[in-house]
Amino acid sequence: MIHLLRKFVPSPLIDLYHRILSWTAAFWYGHPSRELIVIGVTGTNGKTTTAYFIAKALEASGERSGCTTTALFKIGTKEWLNDKKMTMLGRFQLQKMLRDMVKAGCRYAVIETSSQGIVQHRHRHIAYDAAVFTNLTPEHIEAHGGFENYKQAKLELFRHVARRKPKTVGGMAVPKLAVLNRMSEQAKDFAIAGFDTTVWYGIGAGEGMNATDLDDRGWSTAFSVDGIRTEVRSPGEVNVENAMAAIATATSLGLSLPAVMKKMETVSGVPGRFERIDGGQPFTVLVDYAVEPIAMEKLYDTVEKLPHGRIIHVLGSCGGGRDVARRPIIGRIAGKRADVVVVTNEDPYDDDPAKIIEDVAKGAREAGKTGEALQTVLDRREAIVRAIREARPGDIVLLTGKGCEQAIMGKNGTLIPWDEREVAREAIKALSA
Repeated sequence: MIHLLRKFVPSPLIDLYHRILSWTAAFWYGHPSRELIVIGVTGTNGKTTTAYFIAKALEASGERSGCTTTALFKIGTKEWLNDKKMTMLGRFQLQKMLRDMVKAGCRYAVIETSSQGIVQHRHRHIAYDAAVFTNLTPEHIEAHGGFENYKQAKLELFRHVARRKPKTVGGMAVPKLAVLNRMSEQAKDFAIAGFDTTVWYGIGAGEGMNATDLDDRGWSTAFSVDGIRTEVRSPGEVNVENAMAAIATATSLGLSLPAVMKKMETVSGVPGRFERIDGGQPFTVLVDYAVEPIAMEKLYDTVEKLPHGRIIHVLGSCGGGRDVARRPIIGRIAGKRADVVVVTNEDPYDDDPAKIIEDVAKGAREAGKTGEALQTVLDRREAIVRAIREARPGDIVLLTGKGCEQAIMGKNGTLIPWDEREVAREAIKALSA
């Protein structure tokens, strides 16, 4: 029905519908964002972890925080998995979440703000005070009609914040803040006028606030900022970047650097983001959300630094017209960097899952994978079971594409209950039995 409406209803009317819905939702819940310090996180990769790190870092102030992300929701001390199959909630759900944060005594709200959500005006009538940019690489290109449109959608969050009137929360004037990752070549385009403060962050010598003296400790990484040492319980430079976004945001909002650095040491990893599944097996099982080529390359950069034998990678790609061009690309990456590649179903929507699998497998074959080193399995559960059964002591089984998502999206909008981590645990348990 939705697809038919989009096909026959003029786009200006659809746009107007989204705008009206956005205003109505904010009005219905009494514009709760006006009572919170609101931080929006946008970019291609790392948004979820960055948003969660920011929410936790801000609690170094002694105040409560909330966040909405692809992986989980948080209101004060309560955290639970995102079971909505949406990165950015619909307008009424999002405004209700913000109102619940106010009721719970939160001072801060962190919203993972997606390009699709921005195009549908879900960000409108949210009084954002800060915009955080992680990075930008090609994703959702078909949906947006090109990389430039995708980029402009992300930029709209920054324009939205820059246009807003300054606001006061709890008697304190809140500055309009832009936080930018200087490690991304696209970041310079997000340094627009209209902000009270623009802060840059990165790794190594450079402009702004930077992490130095990195110490890779396998499953965690230690680093220094302005001579103060901390350690994040997540591996790889990519998570140092995510942590630096949180540190730069929190300190720019007035929190002390020593307090924030100490707080970061207590932050556990995000569910479904480089999450280790340990059932006592003699090999490592990792669940990660990586779906996009750059994210997958960075994931391999981290995985390959861990002690390991073979890497067995279970992956697929999304349907529904989403990023068709990247299917063979991620197949080639896996084919080049894993020892065994198992291509399976992910979120087919109305597309033929067998066609999606073949597109990914084609890339793996182009990278040289043949025979038992390249397997195609339609049923995702069976693919995971097969990979875990095949693992030898010291191997790494890498499960990507789903993270901690609570459903697989099938035909006609059907949601099939799913938790990659539980499926892996069941397979490990069956193996040991």
